[in-house]
Amino acid sequence: MMRTPPLLVALGLLAPLADRAAPLGAQPALALQDAAARTATGNATPVPFQVGERLEYEVRFGALKVGNGSMEVKEITEVRGRPVWHTAFTIKGGIPLYRVNDLYESWFDVNTLNSLRYHQDVDEGNYERKRRYEIFPERGVLREGDRPEEPTVTNPLDEGSFLYFVRTVPLEVGKTYEFSRYFKAQGNPVRIRVLRRETVTVPGGTFKTVVLQPTFQTKGIFSQNGKAEVWISDDDRRMVVQMKSKLSFGSLNLYLKGARGTK
Repeated sequence: MMRTPPLLVALGLLAPLADRAAPLGAQPALALQDAAARTATGNATPVPFQVGERLEYEVRFGALKVGNGSMEVKEITEVRGRPVWHTAFTIKGGIPLYRVNDLYESWFDVNTLNSLRYHQDVDEGNYERKRRYEIFPERGVLREGDRPEEPTVTNPLDEGSFLYFVRTVPLEVGKTYEFSRYFKAQGNPVRIRVLRRETVTVPGGTFKTVVLQPTFQTKGIFSQNGKAEVWISDDDRRMVVQMKSKLSFGSLNLYLKGARGTK
């Protein structure tokens, strides 16, 4: 019997898209403003999210509802003396005899959006894993737990911070954006094709969206041979509204069902 894929595979694999990107042949600039964050932190990069934002999702495997997830901006705090966004991504659910309870936390610089700290608490079926990363962009290294330091990329982004970073990127239909910011270099470069605009209805309502097709240099749902698409709201909030992925044994989809604390 085929092992049910961890639900977070579909969601977490969005991350290696992260990069200080440009559409091929162009130099994008952030188009979104965040006066409140600038007031609180001095020189914060303009972003479409704020402390207290919480997005909640329904996760389905084919027609079967298998779990719920959330993305939350918990606070602005400090890591090694730098102001950072602290965000949390959770997913819970599964099927009988296979349960998932995962938590991914990110701390990323409010000025550069570079990842400084990243935690993974994974509990899927009979598999459990905790990972703790400290990331030092100024020295170009990262450290996992007590392991020796290893190189990272310029302006690194982890899985969680990527999901917020991509919301700040201008998305022009027909453009392809290329990124090399995923904190583990082997996942780079990552490309995002902006396919079309589309109006979709999900449990949380009806939204005008921009549809993306992300690909990166590893195996999985968002590999070069994959057919995953992500819908981002075409408004000032830039929320992840929907995600659909086609697998060899079915489809794994995510739908926004509620949002609070948005700008």
